[in-house]
Amino acid sequence: MAPPRRSRGRTLGASLMGATALVAWFQAPVAASAQSAATTDTATKPTPASHARHTTHASHTAASKASTKAAPAAYTAAPYAPVARPVTVTNAATNRAALATTPVSSDENIVVTGSMLRTSNNTNANPVQVITSRQIQQTSAATLGDYLQRLPSIGNSGAANTQTNGFIGVSCSDIRNLGSTRVLVLVDGKRTTQDPGAACVDMNTIPVEMISSVEILKDGGSELYGADAVSGVINIKLRHDLNTGNLTFRGGITDHADSRTGLISGFKGWNFDHDRGNITITGQYMSQGPVMQRDRDWSRYSQVSNDPGETPLYGSGYTAGARILSGPAAGMIANTDGSGFHQYTSADRYNYAQDQNLSNYLQSSTLTGDAHYQFNRHFNLYANVRYNHKTASDTMAASPVAGSIYPSTLANPLTLPGNAPYMQNGLLQGEDAVIQKRYTDLGTRNSNASTDNLQIIGGANGVIVGDWNYDASMTYGISQGRYETDNMGNYRHILEEYGIVQTNPSDPGSAVTYNPSVCNASAGCVLSSPFAPMSQQAASYAKFNQQDHAQYMLRDFNLRVNNDRVAKLPYKNGGNIGLAFGVEHRSEQLSYTPDPLAQNGDTTGNTQAYSGGGFNATEVYGEAKFPLLHNAFLAKDLTADAQGRWSHYNTFGNTQNWKVGLNWAPIRDIRFRATLGTSYRQPNVYELYGGQALGYAAATDPCAQASSYGGLSANVIATCARQGINTATFESANPGQVPAISGGNSKLQPEIGRTYTVGTVITPRWIPGLSASVEYWHYTIKNEISALAAQYAMDGCYTGSATQYCSDISRNSNQQLNYVTTLDANLGGLKTSGIDFDLDYRIRLSSFDTLTLSNNFQQLVSYLQQNTPGGEWYNYAGRLFYAGSAYVGGTNGLPRVTDYATATWSHGNFSFTYMMHYIGGMRWNSQSTENGDLTAATAGQWRTPGIFTHDVTVNYRLKQWNFEVGVNNILDKDPPFVFDAATNTANAIYSENMIGRYVFAQVGVNF
Repeated sequence: MAPPRRSRGRTLGASLMGATALVAWFQAPVAASAQSAATTDTATKPTPASHARHTTHASHTAASKASTKAAPAAYTAAPYAPVARPVTVTNAATNRAALATTPVSSDENIVVTGSMLRTSNNTNANPVQVITSRQIQQTSAATLGDYLQRLPSIGNSGAANTQTNGFIGVSCSDIRNLGSTRVLVLVDGKRTTQDPGAACVDMNTIPVEMISSVEILKDGGSELYGADAVSGVINIKLRHDLNTGNLTFRGGITDHADSRTGLISGFKGWNFDHDRGNITITGQYMSQGPVMQRDRDWSRYSQVSNDPGETPLYGSGYTAGARILSGPAAGMIANTDGSGFHQYTSADRYNYAQDQNLSNYLQSSTLTGDAHYQFNRHFNLYANVRYNHKTASDTMAASPVAGSIYPSTLANPLTLPGNAPYMQNGLLQGEDAVIQKRYTDLGTRNSNASTDNLQIIGGANGVIVGDWNYDASMTYGISQGRYETDNMGNYRHILEEYGIVQTNPSDPGSAVTYNPSVCNASAGCVLSSPFAPMSQQAASYAKFNQQDHAQYMLRDFNLRVNNDRVAKLPYKNGGNIGLAFGVEHRSEQLSYTPDPLAQNGDTTGNTQAYSGGGFNATEVYGEAKFPLLHNAFLAKDLTADAQGRWSHYNTFGNTQNWKVGLNWAPIRDIRFRATLGTSYRQPNVYELYGGQALGYAAATDPCAQASSYGGLSANVIATCARQGINTATFESANPGQVPAISGGNSKLQPEIGRTYTVGTVITPRWIPGLSASVEYWHYTIKNEISALAAQYAMDGCYTGSATQYCSDISRNSNQQLNYVTTLDANLGGLKTSGIDFDLDYRIRLSSFDTLTLSNNFQQLVSYLQQNTPGGEWYNYAGRLFYAGSAYVGGTNGLPRVTDYATATWSHGNFSFTYMMHYIGGMRWNSQSTENGDLTAATAGQWRTPGIFTHDVTVNYRLKQWNFEVGVNNILDKDPPFVFDAATNTANAIYSENMIGRYVFAQVGVNF
């Protein structure tokens, strides 16, 4: 059957922007005529991040002003962070080569995510990756989420725009494949509103053209930023405090003439009152067209079986004609024109791939206003307002129906009464019969989502006294979602039109009889036969448009105080002690109100109960930095850092978290660093208060694939036989999917964890422009919050390895799965480790030519998952969960090796960039068995090979104009085949390849 969507996330369609005309792309030059804090760094002369924001601070050099008038000496920072002395911001060590042409003084200070303090260059022990706006813009990425998926440290357990089933128009992100619930996403160092349906920060709402840089803290951050920062922090720094203007136009299209993308963005800033104040306005509109599954050769037929030695099946057993499963006519199927019956064969299977999307339609509009005014060095008032309106849509096949769904008590399975007039012929013999059918008469299911996101930040900062600075702010955010799915089936009305009445309405398995009065008494109802096409009036009565609503609200008060020079250590070569501390109080509320028909189970789609709740937290945090030695023998720099946070949650009480770090450079060419810290995550609102919902998990009924269990096949066959199922003839009604009940659990306990990293940074003097770093990282999580995978529960029951899960599995009277219960729980633990290798090298080939090389590499050492408390540990490193179901936050696969490399040749105003993305090969895993170990190497496919993807971009600057064209996936590499019973690949991993070859162009002008 077509994959029914999850209970949250739908989309709204609108018209596509300019299709075949490739509108162009801008990258703000660094010429003196346009020295804006918002300019992207260019290939020939990278721009310092002149408006880089930290979680509490940001800096802005006077030289970055476009105005010829210097900024007042008392104001040298961006509006979110006053600075008592001039500060220049540079990138982290792993990206330092990109700024090789920028002079760096010995006492230069930087602000990097992971610390509340400004410190001298490279003295931060935390591994932080800095992404410049130019790096994002030189790709085809229309959204920030699309770009982040290229980075090895970013996992695939979030949601990309190619995930149409359940996350329509939402792009979540994560770090190290630890899930989107375990990463904290900040905007300008402040918490931001989440998508109300997906419970994550939607990267599609962050305009790419408004991003100054992105900093990724990759070793956890709960001790400084609070809960959610278990795996790390993604801090998105937007453009502010501008005194120039810009317009940018962009267009893109695939060589299949789809995924048509149009973008227009602009900004304008004004300084006033002798540069004491500034107003900046930015706006962006983006439209991205869909890709249909039928328009790609590799996906146009959905494969739903991959059993060794058997011919693969394609499409769904839910056919447009009623398929008879019991009674004298079992095995027959009605002709779709109502002319009679014929024997069911695999040729009758319904190819739902012809109706569904590979990628969503997406439209996003954003408007931002930013202002600040400095009354004096002690009081700088600032405010920021960001509003985003996003619509998205996708299409799926018509509703399949086999009976009622939980919690409905309507007839299950769908049984036709033998006394009905349409059962009175020689074939049916007037006996009851169970049927299943796809209701194509109702039309395809069109899902639409509309989300409005508003965030307001207001505050003040300044110098308290001496080197003590403060920043006090209040954040208010609200996000509202409206979700509509057209042409859903109303199961109660369908039964009425068939004249079906249960003898016991409270029992879904009760006997049924024919009574036409139930239809005659209902306005609009038309008595119909299940073996003939519906009339237009009958179809109108049998369907409805489902409408759901969701809302998320955030309130966050934050007071931060810092001093980089509290006191100098009282000995030679000692440095200045830095202190920072603060208090934060925040509250979060979330609600999800489904359509009444979805709540009571009358729908033919998923059911969903109401979800709602919230929490508040009060927290105190602090940081101390000790530069123990500076310019000493074998200690060019030796700095220790300590961070801590005390939190009180109204739901779980008190907790404390801490981190210590050490950064040691024996000589200026090499630096060693290490961190050790703890983490804490309280369950989010959906995990605590989420209403139970019935959806369809990507999994396969063990009784339909008993032969795939190798030595355990006999156990599976025996268990199925005890339930009256003959595995030799049994066919699952939902190949590749099983009905599963998910939902929150008010008894959940918080997760706790520990993270440590050890690494080195090399910047050899004898190779100017080279910077390389190696980092080993390790995470441990206890009391892991997750839903038990449906496949794991079923495999444990039917193989006999975990019979306690048998009570979570329910079948109906015709042996088909009714549902598998998979509620959120504290399942066990998680341990993962790996190695990062990052390299940046800038080579000056001549006075006009430079070559810039960059490489980000990740080697996954282990990924150990404990699926039950005290249970067995499974190592999933190098495994792909081919059924596409969730493990940690929904991850699809864990390649051992991933790599992203770029090379840019610059000649004057011209530059050419080559980009390569590699995803290592993986062995398929069903979440409880290693298929490659259980089947012969030649029997079926159980492994996905490694895959390379190549992109190129050409850029040219002409005075205030900037032109750029590029080709993504230039070799038109298809994604590898993955048996997921939906799209024939793993869409969260290979989203870049799913679209195919993509061409884009952009033009921008500064003014």
